[in-house]
Amino acid sequence: MEIEIGLGKSGRRAYGLDDIAIVPSRRTRDLDDVDISWELGGFRFDLPLVASAMDAVVDVPMAVSIGKLGGLAVLNLEGLQTRYEDPGPIFEEIASLPPEKATAGIQRLYREPIKEELIVRRIKEIKEGGVVAAASLTPQRVEKYYRYALEAGLDILVIQGTVISAEHVSSRTEPLDLKKFIAELPIPAIAGGCASYSTALHLMRTGAVGVLVGVGPGAACTTRGVLGIGVPQATALADAAAARTRHLMETGKYVNVIADGGMRTGGDIAKAIACGADGVMLGSPIASAKEAPGRGYHWGMATFHPELPRGTRVKTEQRWTLKEILVGPAHENDGTVNLFGALRMSMATCGYENIRDFQRAEVMVAPALRTEGKQLQFEQGVGMIK
Repeated sequence: MEIEIGLGKSGRRAYGLDDIAIVPSRRTRDLDDVDISWELGGFRFDLPLVASAMDAVVDVPMAVSIGKLGGLAVLNLEGLQTRYEDPGPIFEEIASLPPEKATAGIQRLYREPIKEELIVRRIKEIKEGGVVAAASLTPQRVEKYYRYALEAGLDILVIQGTVISAEHVSSRTEPLDLKKFIAELPIPAIAGGCASYSTALHLMRTGAVGVLVGVGPGAACTTRGVLGIGVPQATALADAAAARTRHLMETGKYVNVIADGGMRTGGDIAKAIACGADGVMLGSPIASAKEAPGRGYHWGMATFHPELPRGTRVKTEQRWTLKEILVGPAHENDGTVNLFGALRMSMATCGYENIRDFQRAEVMVAPALRTEGKQLQFEQGVGMIK
């Protein structure tokens, strides 16, 4: 139902993950009988996790570690790993920048050109680690660089930007024909981000095996403030899931919906899947791991844009290991550790056996979910209120 904003202008009410709650069903299930695995592009993963293609999140060692824990990590082929032979000192410099100089400093460091030989080397290093190799390129650069990644043995290509459409219009350059490009690509492709039914449906029709859903919800993203665009994540995911159903009915092909951004806790992940996601793309939760390359900081993919940055550097608290964050055990009670153990427990508590079953869970608009009865936690800054 649309709400009148003013004469001649109306809009739908949209909801974020904080606005909703999962309603327990009449059934519960044994935890050992819950399966959270999924398939993406012919590969099977134990965790419905895609680690975001952000420099503070994924380098070669993290890609290998995440793969061995059952997830998929995406390396940014336009980031520090392919601009610098040894990016370690660059990460140290970014971590040392004072807040008021962080964005300008990051812009300066990303002026270093991308080196094709480093694209090849990084992908080969991930493959040598014995895991599935995934990497991302923006639509503007994908045709220039993707062959180097293919040569190195890339398994999955992610074509990613702040917003991606299947129908880019330009009077100055020949735009990427996403449908033609994906059809001719010898490996599976994921495309995104998007935040609406129509765009998700168009991206699915390109032949992508997965669509990233999320414009602006990430912890380090400032797109919503800079550009004024975005859709709260619960609504965006439900709309994309509806597009997936229509595409499945029309073609018989199932396309994965991947929630990209806006999730901090295991409860957030559970709600994203209950809204229709097949998997989740995480950035800041992984950037907070002790092994993360960001040295205790995390920054958005568009932070280094030379003219209009749409991301910021944020501090992350590196208290836990990657394994503890993803699969536990947890020694924290705020939902930020053992994320996928929490997902499994949520599904068991609500009686669902697998991801696709859980997508049918009842949800309710519940703005008081995080605050109801939590006055002592609020006053003491503990638990859910931290």
